[in-house]
Amino acid sequence: MKLFSGRAHPALARRVCEYLGLPLGRVIAGNFPDGEISCKIDEDVRGRDVFLIQPTCPPVNENLMELLIMIDSFKRASAERITAVVPYFGYARQDRKDEGRVPITAKLIANLIDRAGADRVIAMDLHAAQVQGFFDIPVDHLYAAPVLDEHIATLGLDPESLVVVSPDEGSIKRALTHLHRLGGHLAIIDKRRTSAEHTRQQHIIGAEVEGKTVLIFDDMISTGGSICGAAQVMHERGAKTIYVAATHGILCASAFERLGQAPIDGLILTDTIPLAAKNDAPQVTVLSVAPLLGEAIKRIHRNESVSRLFR
Repeated sequence: MKLFSGRAHPALARRVCEYLGLPLGRVIAGNFPDGEISCKIDEDVRGRDVFLIQPTCPPVNENLMELLIMIDSFKRASAERITAVVPYFGYARQDRKDEGRVPITAKLIANLIDRAGADRVIAMDLHAAQVQGFFDIPVDHLYAAPVLDEHIATLGLDPESLVVVSPDEGSIKRALTHLHRLGGHLAIIDKRRTSAEHTRQQHIIGAEVEGKTVLIFDDMISTGGSICGAAQVMHERGAKTIYVAATHGILCASAFERLGQAPIDGLILTDTIPLAAKNDAPQVTVLSVAPLLGEAIKRIHRNESVSRLFR
């Protein structure tokens, strides 16, 4: 087994290697003067079980293209099996035709990874679980919920005064998973999207939040509009303390500014994406998914069950 990393998130790759007790493989990656990506695998991989760690986070197109080029490099170097470890899978939100004359980009990206030569994919908290079906190769879809819930359990929150909030109707199943582990009550926010960048939150369905500790869970925070709107609604309804937890902290555009102005007492993220420190954001706790990824990689290499990690 050999582990390699692209330039998207080498720190996460090193943490996975530390968990497994393996050295990080040598890759020479760079850019030609015109911006094209160059890549050379700097060690023998013939007949090896190769795992390539590369989230397709911003800059999305650069990191995606680098992933494809590196997969092709391993394929042409006669690696026996190539597993693309993509902790954050970009373009996953474009998973269907919700109006005429638009692409299903998630399917296109799946085809590209497949055709580049990957034999398997490991992803974490896909925006839509059905994206797994876009691939013609095996996909191991991991969830960061155990990592988030283990940390939240250490906060000593009283389940009787705890409300787990789904920021929209599509995240109800995710909220129920956290509710099962943490206890408490369930509330759902009625979110209406007015454009690609703006949403509107108005109604709350379910438990009362006045005087309660609120936990808002989502798979990603991009511009922060949805999460900050949800936190504002909770604050207006009298929530005592508001925590926000998400797997992928994309935090683009004015996200840090929005989060800093929102009534959020704590922000919990994982390291699927490299995070830049900002002074105007609320208190941020970053949890590592490296042990989870490392355990999945080890089990796949040994042809053992990965489903145990979901429990």
